[in-house]
Amino acid sequence: MRSKTRQRIVVAVGVVVVTAILAGVKVGQIVTMVRAGESFVPPPLAVTSAEVKASEWNGATTAIGSLVAERSVVVASQLPGAVKEIAFTAGTLVRRGEVLVRLDTSVEEAELASAVSEASLARIAFERSLKLRDGEAASQADLDAAEARHAQADAAVARLQATVAKMTIRAPFDGRIAIRQVELGQVVSAGSPIASLQSVSPILADVWLPQQALAELALGQRVRVRTDTFPGAVWEGEVTTINPEVDPDTRNVRVRATFPNADGRLRPGMFANVEVEAGGARPVLTIPATAVIFAPYGNSVFAIERQDDKLGKPITVARQRFVRTGERRGDLVAVLSGLKAGETVVSTGAFKLRNGAAVAVNNALAPAAQLAPKPTDE
Repeated sequence: MRSKTRQRIVVAVGVVVVTAILAGVKVGQIVTMVRAGESFVPPPLAVTSAEVKASEWNGATTAIGSLVAERSVVVASQLPGAVKEIAFTAGTLVRRGEVLVRLDTSVEEAELASAVSEASLARIAFERSLKLRDGEAASQADLDAAEARHAQADAAVARLQATVAKMTIRAPFDGRIAIRQVELGQVVSAGSPIASLQSVSPILADVWLPQQALAELALGQRVRVRTDTFPGAVWEGEVTTINPEVDPDTRNVRVRATFPNADGRLRPGMFANVEVEAGGARPVLTIPATAVIFAPYGNSVFAIERQDDKLGKPITVARQRFVRTGERRGDLVAVLSGLKAGETVVSTGAFKLRNGAAVAVNNALAPAAQLAPKPTDE
């Protein structure tokens, strides 16, 4: 009995000893991990950098606009008739007065010939009555009646001539003709559309600007327009109309600018980015727009600073700074507060940083931020 009790005690003591040894090993591992964590320095994150530059920008207001034809009309028939000839090719330029469509005028021309004959006869009768009246062989009433019949006959001729002329549809101004909406032999009614005609040179751009812009708006101000259809292309124009009223719903004012468009690349209805110059040059601090982290609670950037690590070695770190941004042009954005000229900020890679993180700057492949970027083929 005593032997069994002694064996149990020995086993219990062994279990306690083994447990203590395992616990000591585990505690040692944890302590080692904690010490390693305390002394661990994460590797620096690769970023690119850009300098905060002081420059001058001309005051400008940018907005989205639409291109509008200087003159636009849907050419239509004033009179009913059958299409006898289509004299234009869709999509081409036509000149003012150029024949577009001719309607069948055979009946009207026959009536015109009859009216011309009647007018000739009425003229002869009037001249005869005039001679008889001079010789007092006819009364004044006969002369007046002959004169009235002569005038009526001439009016009938003029009316038929106008009708024949209206059945020849001509271009009202120079422009580009659209796809035709009639075919040969088609019987059209009065007001039936023939084709749309647009005057594309020069071309207009309509844009809505906030009412605050009225203080700096004036006729003749320079305007630039860009469109995604032709990346990199810029058209220069000027403000030609400022609407005299402000929209009471949006508090915006409509502004119209005129642009030369000799090559016809700009088309009515196209979307455009419009930039209206306002005021003189003003100093600004600029950084790449990619450097800014936009957030609801405030925009921020990471400024690059030099400091010593725990071992006294110099390292490069990123410090988060809240900034107030202004106008954006091209790849650049103006900084109104939060930075100073000459400082360096992280231009790409800021999204993965935390305040005080170590960084490794490598600008070998850094994209160049441009005020007027142009795409390349490469």
